[in-house]
Amino acid sequence: MKIYDELVARGLIAQVTDEDEIRELVNNGKATFYIGFDPTADSLHVGHFMALCLMKRLQMAGNKPIALIGGGTGYIGDPSGRSDMRSMMTPEQIQHNCECFKKQMSRFIEFGEGKAQMVNNSDWLLNLNYIELLRDVGACFSVNNMLRAECYKQRMEKGLSFLEFNYMIMQSYDFYHLYKEYGCNMQFGGDDQWSNMLFGSELIRKKLGKDAFAMTITLLLNSEGKKMGKTASGAVWLDPEKTSPYEFYQYWRNVGDKDVLKCIRMLTFLPLEEIDKMDSWEGSQLNTAKEILAYELTKLVHGEEEAEKAQSTARAVFGGIGSDENMPTTELTAENFTDGKIGVLDMMLVAGLIPSKGEGRRLVQQGGVSIDDVKITDPTFAIEAEKFADGVILKKGKKVYNKFVIK
Repeated sequence: MKIYDELVARGLIAQVTDEDEIRELVNNGKATFYIGFDPTADSLHVGHFMALCLMKRLQMAGNKPIALIGGGTGYIGDPSGRSDMRSMMTPEQIQHNCECFKKQMSRFIEFGEGKAQMVNNSDWLLNLNYIELLRDVGACFSVNNMLRAECYKQRMEKGLSFLEFNYMIMQSYDFYHLYKEYGCNMQFGGDDQWSNMLFGSELIRKKLGKDAFAMTITLLLNSEGKKMGKTASGAVWLDPEKTSPYEFYQYWRNVGDKDVLKCIRMLTFLPLEEIDKMDSWEGSQLNTAKEILAYELTKLVHGEEEAEKAQSTARAVFGGIGSDENMPTTELTAENFTDGKIGVLDMMLVAGLIPSKGEGRRLVQQGGVSIDDVKITDPTFAIEAEKFADGVILKKGKKVYNKFVIK
């Protein structure tokens, strides 16, 4: 199966322009394409994961990826999918986040001469002259058409700053610049980026003539992927210091039954023939599918050794087999104990499992906390220090486990 057909079969393609030409370029390894990443944090999260996997698939098929880090657009912020304006970051924060992105992307994509490239749009956007930009680029944009774009329409009632209104122009200019300077002939992005990308293709044709041919593709779940990056307890990061390999494994192990095969198809590199055989799985077989998904993605992000450890720990916790030595662990010190005891609410606070004792109290009273498989319903419950000799395991809800030991 050719790579474009495989992308379709995996459910990765939502919309395209010029499909025949796109298929020809991609299948013959002649696409030089870019995907943009705005540095809004110091780590990529699982919402970026699909884009990274797509870049890897296309590079394996001979195409050339350009990873565009938004060091320039990061000064503005994309209004797409947002209900309010993004908080402004300092230049130092933006630069730091860009450096963190570079390190993480290198684990997925092969950079180097004749391979993938990594560029930062601050290199050209920050040096633009405002008047020249208005004359050279602004004249190519119809305000009426911009206001009809979905990414702006959803913000009009609550308020859209002029700063954010310029994001589309900046993103379009990125594609124009990459087309001229790097031979980039294709752009990928989530369905929430569709309007921005269409304007980028149009800018190239208006500036360089109708023969200039730049193409656009959107990914089916990239906007949902951004939602994937958030859970009730915060973001699921690719940085092991922010989300441990075990927590990462557990995130995917706990996807819904209706999503597991879709995620396997889209995100893993298992052969489609093998995945197709899972389509009829149901009941307990879906738990096996979830283990496969969690293992494969943890291996891809953190390596095979960490994936093995995470799976062994999960099986120890949930099935009574394997080892719990790699479970997220909190070390308690003498200062955490009062009269030789520590309360369950204090334990959760120390481990960062709750933001306040008030929330912890409600969680305990609702039956959402267990210690060593015993449900705790008394918020004043405390444990003696000697009980921690072999470790104490606290369970929050159905998915979060934490082991406590004395340092």
